[in-house]
Amino acid sequence: MSSVLYDTPGPGARKRNALLSVVFVVLLALLVWFVWQKMDDKGQLKWSLWQPFTTSEAWTTYLLPGLGNTLKAAALAMIIALPLGAVFGIARMSDHRWVRVPAGVVVEFFRSIPVLLLMLFANEFFARSTGVTSEDRPLYAVVTGLVLYNASVLAEVVRAGILALPRGQTEAAYAIGLRKGQTMTSILLPQAVTAMLPAIVSQLVVIVKDTALGGVMIGYTELLNTRSTLAANYANVIQSFVVVAIVFIVVNFVLTSFASWLERRLRRSKRSTGAVLGAEDMEELNPAAVGGTFGTGTSDAV
Repeated sequence: MSSVLYDTPGPGARKRNALLSVVFVVLLALLVWFVWQKMDDKGQLKWSLWQPFTTSEAWTTYLLPGLGNTLKAAALAMIIALPLGAVFGIARMSDHRWVRVPAGVVVEFFRSIPVLLLMLFANEFFARSTGVTSEDRPLYAVVTGLVLYNASVLAEVVRAGILALPRGQTEAAYAIGLRKGQTMTSILLPQAVTAMLPAIVSQLVVIVKDTALGGVMIGYTELLNTRSTLAANYANVIQSFVVVAIVFIVVNFVLTSFASWLERRLRRSKRSTGAVLGAEDMEELNPAAVGGTFGTGTSDAV
């Protein structure tokens, strides 16, 4: 079926696409075979190197505690960064210059600094200026760096999602007497959430992966950091990298799958909503404006 953005391919295009697909599959198979042969030649496919991952010791002593710390840092960063990003995103659209300009400066500043540099700076700050213990300092530094960077990025996602809505939504809300705060919370944000969700989920995946930076640079005992200890004990560097990569893929796949389910649910609920607002519903949103409007109309009719 053709659309404005897509034309149904003809017979020649279908043959060309099929040929390109076959060529891609063949090249991918050759690449996999090449990597497999090289690993086999170097003795990296020996069962003795993979066998530790079939025992509980490798998981309970190294991988699972590291995964727990990864999820802990990522969860804390998400919980703080999401509302903070929403606040700064809305603040950047404020009519008040004294709110809009500082919010824009904060967002652009932290969005321009690499997250690793923010973690290093936070680690030094907590070491020299606060009473945070050396055991807790890596976690604090990782979460702080992730929050500062990702909240700035999420602020731009929120701002773009709201600005992408038709201006008629805002004008209609003002026409029925809603204030700007009511328009934002009751009209704009609920509609923008569905459009913003894919970008928000992508940023949450980035948060999960960026926890590894704290393990490499400031000694936070997350999944990648504990992998190095495991590899040193079992002499299986490549194998441990492969297993950790698979764990990250599974975690991020679960996150994106949940987000996809949530997005479908939101879209389905919006399509199924067909309620008509009555006078009582409008009065609940804005009693003064609605009451005055209906009151005037009633007296005129009488």
